[in-house]
Amino acid sequence: MPVHPTPPVHAARWLAVLACGLALAACGQVAAPAETRPQDERTFTPVEPTTAPVAGATLYKGQYPGIQGPAEYMIEVPDNWNGTLVMYTHGYRGMGQELTVDPPSIRAYLLSQGYAWAASSYSANYYDVQAGVEDTNALALAFGSLTGGKYKTPSKYLIMGFSMGGHVAGAAVEKETLATARNKVNYAAALPMCGVMDEEYEFQWLGDYTLVAAQLAGFGPRTFPQNDYQTLLPDIKAALFDNTSGTLWQENAVQGAKLREISRNLTGGERPVFNLGFRVGSLQTAVFGTGGSNGTVNGILNKNLYGNEGVTYRWTTGDLTPAEAAFNASILRVKADPGANPARANGLRWLPRVNGEFSVPVLTLHTLGDFYVPFAHQQKYRRAAQANGNDDRLVQRAIRAAGHCEFTGPELVEAFNDLVKWEQTGQKPAGDDVLTPAVVADPNYGCRYTRGVRAGVAACPATP
Repeated sequence: MPVHPTPPVHAARWLAVLACGLALAACGQVAAPAETRPQDERTFTPVEPTTAPVAGATLYKGQYPGIQGPAEYMIEVPDNWNGTLVMYTHGYRGMGQELTVDPPSIRAYLLSQGYAWAASSYSANYYDVQAGVEDTNALALAFGSLTGGKYKTPSKYLIMGFSMGGHVAGAAVEKETLATARNKVNYAAALPMCGVMDEEYEFQWLGDYTLVAAQLAGFGPRTFPQNDYQTLLPDIKAALFDNTSGTLWQENAVQGAKLREISRNLTGGERPVFNLGFRVGSLQTAVFGTGGSNGTVNGILNKNLYGNEGVTYRWTTGDLTPAEAAFNASILRVKADPGANPARANGLRWLPRVNGEFSVPVLTLHTLGDFYVPFAHQQKYRRAAQANGNDDRLVQRAIRAAGHCEFTGPELVEAFNDLVKWEQTGQKPAGDDVLTPAVVADPNYGCRYTRGVRAGVAACPATP
């Protein structure tokens, strides 16, 4: 189908100003151009998906206008469509130019149950959740036209996604999003998995870990950002880990052990599978890869979001030890810019908020050992929901796995079915308590909804 790319943001704004200037009587005083950022100047290239059609369903592929240019899409409708459209939101795709789209991992199950699904590449890479929300919503609204008018408007929209896509799915049902998004969709329910459920905490965590690691290794910076972090990284890792060559890293017994315990406290407290997750080399590599960042989320923002004023780093329990006091006194303190992620007059924030203000059922899954998007996201999300009177609208489930988004098919299908039943009948499914320290620290925590034993993770007791 033909592509109608959206003009660059800065060009569109100047055209609006010019038009207003030619008709002052209608527009009144001409406003200054809206603030732009590095992300607005980047261009991306949609890549046609290679996903093949399956029997019993019709697959549509092509491009459509996204918030920052053309985006790739896929829509698949089973012959026995039940009228519900499931929007699938993908995770972080890095900072490359190519935009890619793929189907949900439970594609076959969705089709077998009569659900249509749709997925967008988004019109931008980087950690661009604004594009993720707006482009996903735009695709949902274009369902009829992109399928050639063959189908009626969906009777219901659901949304599900992983990692950054979990952030998209969580933000999509927020009150602020419904009020400020350019493309508005009223989702009936949301399934964010391994998601960033507190947009500020994720970058707080990444900044804390890399800063603490450098300080413990003897390379702590005196200024922010630490521009030579990646150059120093081999020495930082050598000072903290005895072995980083395999799938699992091994921290040393002194500074490395302190780093492990500080990390435990920063990511959700004592819980099963944390130690294994801490040692997963691919997750450590991903987190260390963010070291030296300037707090703008690689140009998604213009100002620094990261700050650690008032944070106390602990590797023991009980009273603060003299060694901990000295460490906290010596580590660099960084002040976040309070205006780093402001509300915007013309749409969503650049980094959409997850405030816990939602009015539909939300069910989440999160692995206990996830070191990249830590389990603490679920604790912060629960507190936000409680603060806004939405405790009864949120169900959370802990999964006993070390990897990021390491879910089995049965875990995903069970969560999806329970969410759908909840939305349809009002019967709320059970979940896990994510806030009570003694509950979360229990060696068997997470057994209730874990389906399948992972290597290196203790098996759950057999049910009688």
